[in-house]
Amino acid sequence: MKNITDSFVSLSHWPSAGSFGFNTDILATNLINLSVVLGVLIYFGKGVLNDLLDNRKQRILSTIRNSEELRRGAVEQLERARARLRKVEMEADEYRRNGYSEIEREKVNLINATSDSLERLENYKNETLHFEQQRAINQVRQRVFQQALQGALGTLNSCLNSELHFRTISANIGILRAMEEITD
Repeated sequence: MKNITDSFVSLSHWPSAGSFGFNTDILATNLINLSVVLGVLIYFGKGVLNDLLDNRKQRILSTIRNSEELRRGAVEQLERARARLRKVEMEADEYRRNGYSEIEREKVNLINATSDSLERLENYKNETLHFEQQRAINQVRQRVFQQALQGALGTLNSCLNSELHFRTISANIGILRAMEEITD
């Protein structure tokens, strides 16, 4: 037995560079170090891990409660919407029943209004035609009067000599002065 311990003791004094041997230093071995680290983590980390898990559990439970409340609210809204839908459907049926007579009444009113509008447009058209006819007649009259006046002036100018022309102008000037004195 002494030989075995001596062999371990003699191995512990070997230089570590370039040689193979057993490490008798307990703190230097990986397996022991790992078990110590894991033990410390489990001992001290257990409380932190429990707190984290408890917090997560509380958040999940509050989320579930909130979801349940939202679901209840959604169910209530759905019931209100269904009741409103039934009410609207009943009103729609009533409107359908009463609507046909209203549609007929509106149709008659629309036809009457359209007829009145057409009658007004016809009257406006007739007035416009009459106005345009009167305007055309007046233009023709002015044109005929201008041509007759030009013809008469042409005839007078060709028939009048300068002395007769001078007397006519003097007479017209005298008439204009007499009219001017009367108006003053």
